[in-house]
Amino acid sequence: QVQLVESGGGLVQAGDSLRLSCAASGGTFSNYAMGWFRQAPGKERELVAANGRGSSKYYADSVKGRFTISRDNAKNTVYLQMSSLKPEDTAVYYCAATRAVVISLGYVYDSWGQGTQVTVSS
Repeated sequence: QVQLVESGGGLVQAGDSLRLSCAASGGTFSNYAMGWFRQAPGKERELVAANGRGSSKYYADSVKGRFTISRDNAKNTVYLQMSSLKPEDTAVYYCAATRAVVISLGYVYDSWGQGTQVTVSS
């Protein structure tokens, strides 16, 4: 079982950038594919970005070209670099991990962090 802790959320203005971090412990980090989810009030949780064990990456259409997911296996950390933020990006962002082969399907993720709030004002 891997433990995940997110950090880096906060309040920013539209057009700003923000970097989220997720530190993993209790497992072999390189064995996991990592994903970032978000959930806004009254909306369903959605997969925003994912980073496989190799070079594979996935982005939701709503963030493609603005968000970048990356990982540093030496630091057991995955990042979500967010740029050109919009008010509709406001949500609680969750880090998640899976040992599954596929990375673009939300239901394969079975380890979760506690979430970090991102608020984008107009």
